[in-house]
Amino acid sequence: MRAWRASGPWKAPSLWKAPSLWKALGIAGFIGVAATGAVIVRSERRRRSYTPDEIRQRLHERLDGSSGERA
Repeated sequence: MRAWRASGPWKAPSLWKAPSLWKALGIAGFIGVAATGAVIVRSERRRRSYTPDEIRQRLHERLDGSSGERA
């Protein structure tokens, strides 16, 4: 059985076969994952910096500020 080879207008552009394109996409993906991780760590650190009394106070303030309706 012969392997199918695309030729003519149906041939895949050589741009997708370029290793530099895939390397750039890989690096961009890695940077995106690292940036997302940094944002998550920063928000977690901010959340954990509250004392239990501060959390309780903020919850009471939020409860007092609500309209009293529950969904």
